Amino acid sequence: MIVVTRLGGPTFAVNPDLIERAEASPDTVVTLVDGTKYVIAESLEELIERIRAYRASVIAAASLAEHVLRAEEAPSGPRRLSSDGTVVALPSRER
Repeated sequence: MIVVTRLGGPTFAVNPDLIERAEASPDTVVTLVDGTKYVIAESLEELIERIRAYRASVIAAASLAEHVLRAEEAPSGPRRLSSDGTVVALPSRER
């Protein structure tokens, strides 16, 4: 969710995946997929940056979760993180 401010009103959160379009005419008008419209105080550029930051945070969280899962599934014993982000078991030093 991203937080935006109604023009002359309170802040509210909106799911950016439900935004169909946003227009600056001159106020920023956000139209959702169900046709609901909101006039917000943020500029079109600010809205786009908030959506971009939200989506980047979702990707980063998913990537972190994937790395944690890979680490948990890796064999026990000495390990290291490879250049591509995967956990690799080090060879045994047993002779």
